[in-house]
Amino acid sequence: MLQKYLNFLRGISVNLFGKLGVILTTSSFIIFVILELARLLGILTNQYMGLLTYLLFPNLFVVGLALIFIGWLILKKQTGKSTEELLSSRFKNEDIAARKYGSNVFITVLILTFISLIFMGLATARMLKFMETAQFCGTACHKVMNPEWVVYQNSPHARVTCVQCHVGEGTDALISSKLNGARQMALATFNIYNRPVPTPVHTLRPARETCEKCHWPDKFYGDRLKTIVRYADDEASTPKYTSLGLKIDMGCENEKTGIHWHIAKENEVRYTSVGDQRDEMIWVESIQPDGSFKRFRNKRLTSSSEIESNDIRTLDCVDCHNRATHIYENPEDAVDDRIRMNLISRDLPFIKREGLSALTNNYPNREAAAEGIRNHIEGFYQRHYPNVGRQNMAKLDQAVLTLTDVYNRNIHHNMEIDWGVYPSHIGHKSQMTGCFRCHNQNMVTDDNSSIRHECTMCHSILAQESEKPFQYLQPAISERDSLLHESLRLEFMSWR
Repeated sequence: MLQKYLNFLRGISVNLFGKLGVILTTSSFIIFVILELARLLGILTNQYMGLLTYLLFPNLFVVGLALIFIGWLILKKQTGKSTEELLSSRFKNEDIAARKYGSNVFITVLILTFISLIFMGLATARMLKFMETAQFCGTACHKVMNPEWVVYQNSPHARVTCVQCHVGEGTDALISSKLNGARQMALATFNIYNRPVPTPVHTLRPARETCEKCHWPDKFYGDRLKTIVRYADDEASTPKYTSLGLKIDMGCENEKTGIHWHIAKENEVRYTSVGDQRDEMIWVESIQPDGSFKRFRNKRLTSSSEIESNDIRTLDCVDCHNRATHIYENPEDAVDDRIRMNLISRDLPFIKREGLSALTNNYPNREAAAEGIRNHIEGFYQRHYPNVGRQNMAKLDQAVLTLTDVYNRNIHHNMEIDWGVYPSHIGHKSQMTGCFRCHNQNMVTDDNSSIRHECTMCHSILAQESEKPFQYLQPAISERDSLLHESLRLEFMSWR
């Protein structure tokens, strides 16, 4: 059998094209089988080898088949002979002699065609499966997608594959994503893509088809207690606590409001934004009991260029949870979180202040950042606290390594990603982000009534930059604070 196959290969290696085609087809098939077995056995786990296995070698196999066919056509044209005459000249008589089930050459072609079809079907299926993995999405276009891949692996959705949100279900979604992927591959190949990648992504599937496969708004009940710890810039990096009772449900009972009121089926909210960027609203409208919409316009916007928009959008999950997975940190929050997790020790004087200062300096690349952060931190303690630096060398090293890790996680020079490029719209850390994009005094109706923006609509305030968590639920230390404590405590209890 092997000898027949070798004779067949020699027979179709009619010229340079044929020989090259035979080499490509045979070698790519053998290498694919070896690599696939290695992956199935767990010997090979490298994702770049997956790219070679499922994208390169099957394509080389097809190219090889095409070259064999082209070589045969060229030979026919050069010699002027028919296919039958060429077969007679390339193969022995016994190989082309007619038999009950066909000649040896015919049977060999039939078997190899069958094997090729199985191979291509298997390769295509495995390729599609591989292309649905998060590793493929994050590593195939390493330079472009590496920032998203880095923050994805540290996100609350690290166990959710990219395609579950970015593609969704159904044939239409699959075809659309592949066409978009081909466009992105061309942009990456010719190095003409935007840096940083522009947001928001307007091609995301609707949240009802993605987010709500796991998160069911109708089942968001009650409230959730959350304590945020922030550290002062003083010598002790003194902790300050903000405790909130987050009203996370849809607030449809007893006319109470809740954070997820916006996505309740009966509370449709629509808006349009400046430049379709979803950062500054032109107008917002909500459906009324009679089916009409009540519209609030941004009175701050006056010029025609500011109020032009083509995107009228129904508000859904990603309008607030815009960084649900690819979360880039605010530098101050990042330092506070590492102190809270004891990755940066408060035994180091002024570590919050100096850590933040070292982190937010301008560095040309990661190597310079690593050196600059170390020089800043070590230099500060050598100058001002030499004894502390010597006694806490291990904590000092850990602080430097942690700050460097924070920098590398959030700053990506090749994609021009710096602090604040991708802000989150959860909460309201500044006056014009998150909730305050809509809930502000500039959004008014024709009769000049504004969208509600009371603090306790979405959360009860149980402590704010206080010395202890839930301080407003405790007796006030001074008579001056007693009224504040009592009113906030009553508000919290009335919601519950």
